[in-house]
Amino acid sequence: MYGGPLLAQAVTDPAADLGPLTQRWLDNALASSPSGGLPLRMEVSVGTLDSRLRLAPCARVEPYLPAGSRLWGRTRLGLRCVEGATAWNVFLPVTIKAFGPAWVLNNNVTTGTVLTAADASESEVDWAAEVAPVIANPEQWVGQVASRQLMAGQAVRQSMVRAPSVFRAGAQVRVVAQGPGYSVTSSGQAMSNGTVGQTVRIRMSNGRLISGIVNEDGTIAASL
Repeated sequence: MYGGPLLAQAVTDPAADLGPLTQRWLDNALASSPSGGLPLRMEVSVGTLDSRLRLAPCARVEPYLPAGSRLWGRTRLGLRCVEGATAWNVFLPVTIKAFGPAWVLNNNVTTGTVLTAADASESEVDWAAEVAPVIANPEQWVGQVASRQLMAGQAVRQSMVRAPSVFRAGAQVRVVAQGPGYSVTSSGQAMSNGTVGQTVRIRMSNGRLISGIVNEDGTIAASL
């Protein structure tokens, strides 16, 4: 939790004082927040209030992070007067950039293409430029499939790739059902493409439809 009250201060000229106050609060919050061991280089840019806005002087202004917001990418910081003749509450736009290691695509990649190590080069990018997390470890994206059309210069992110299909719709697959004291193996027809860890529907030889989880070897783990 970010401690806004720790950096609350008096503001005699809101138009001039709120920017520096916001900058100090953000620097303090980012310095105290965990980075998960990631070597990220943070940059903060503080916007300005509407020039037409006129705020009364305040003996104590308290910065705070609005509910549902986070210190990442384009966001905003709340500033409220908690001790003053006129109470007010405003929001200041801020941009948080987090530069760190990533893998950037060398060329355009079409949907469904299996990615290889030659498809991207290591570089530094702004992780906060998009919502989807960057995949910094190449072992986590090499061998994965492009889930959409990808463009040269894009950093590889989690939303861009998916596990490859281990079988196609219509394929005959082996279904393994296990329970207390028993294990039954049978076959059925896949109703859709299957990727590892995905839930798929299988039509059994008797016409019954069941659901199961796709294993790495292409079998289906199901409960009958």
